[in-house]
Amino acid sequence: MILAIDIGNTNIALGGYDGGKLDFCTRVSTDRGLEAAQYAIELKGLFGLYGVETRKIDGAVISSVVPQVTSKVAEAVKMVAGVAPIIFSQALPIGMEIKIDNPAELGADLVAGALGTKHSYPLPAVVIDMGTATKLTVLDKDGAVLGVSIMPGVFLSFNALLNTASLLGGVAMEAPTHVIGTNTRDSLQSGIVLGAASMLDGMLDRIEAEAGEIKSVVATGGASSFITPHCRHKVENVPTLVLDGLVTYFQNSQM
Repeated sequence: MILAIDIGNTNIALGGYDGGKLDFCTRVSTDRGLEAAQYAIELKGLFGLYGVETRKIDGAVISSVVPQVTSKVAEAVKMVAGVAPIIFSQALPIGMEIKIDNPAELGADLVAGALGTKHSYPLPAVVIDMGTATKLTVLDKDGAVLGVSIMPGVFLSFNALLNTASLLGGVAMEAPTHVIGTNTRDSLQSGIVLGAASMLDGMLDRIEAEAGEIKSVVATGGASSFITPHCRHKVENVPTLVLDGLVTYFQNSQM
């Protein structure tokens, strides 16, 4: 089994792949205050929950946008599974060209998502990652990264609005039944959910106008399955896209 771990600002995604196929996938909260031993306890509990035998773990790969947590999780994996994880980044021989001004600026999660898309979907493509921030990564017909657009994430925007506007509290983020809201709850849900979907549609239109026809739009991240069904563009949701890309890299690196 290969462990793939993506450390994000809000959550840590963990997947176990057996023979290249996903065996289990789960998420835990990113806690910058935990030490390696505490993460090891969490890992051990998750392995027990999913029936993972640590002796069958052959390797691990980690992508991270939280440097202060990376080494702690890597050490935790080593403590529990006895393997030293590969720390994934664009600096590795990933088999994909990155055409931005400074490739080192491209987050490991975006690189992994792009790699997963390149190996599984028709190109050119746009990868939408809807986490703490919403990111759109554009791949050309050869799978090279042309560039990225970054905007505030859906949950970040929603929570910022509720925390700033006192009279708007107590509203859950749910799919709206109408575009035109007739009360505070419906108005907020329409604006946040349909507004986010419309923003994606608008950005996809602008990307196509600048880069040409896009054959695939693939989405991942915590808000993707909630927002993208309301898009007018065809968007395929792949919750494990980043983990899939990490495993693709790991397998290729062993050849």
